[in-house]
Amino acid sequence: MIRILQLVGAALVLPLSGADPQEPDIPFVRIAELEIDPAQLESYKAAVTEEIETSIRVEPGVLAIYAVAEEGDPSKLRFFEMYTDEAAHNAHIQSAHFRKYVQATKDMITSRRLINSVSVVLCAKKK
Repeated sequence: MIRILQLVGAALVLPLSGADPQEPDIPFVRIAELEIDPAQLESYKAAVTEEIETSIRVEPGVLAIYAVAEEGDPSKLRFFEMYTDEAAHNAHIQSAHFRKYVQATKDMITSRRLINSVSVVLCAKKK
């Protein structure tokens, strides 16, 4: 998990904040730890890639979704998801494309752990 946070931290540098510096917007962050049946890993990666790309493209409340695999065990995936707020996360998991992903991958996932997080520092570099 520390490796994931290091990767995310290395990619993030500019503070995420609202217009009023006294009241920064604090995104809703979820971390997911999934294990995938190795025999179905390529099918899973295709399904999750489609779901993530669609989420980023069509959902304004989805700020970022990063997916990484453990070094040495590509079937152990970690996701860092950032939403404008909890309502945006709730809308995401009710979306048609997310429900399609859940249905398509339900027999591919052998273990799932979802972790709601409290943001400590979130920064991103401007492009």
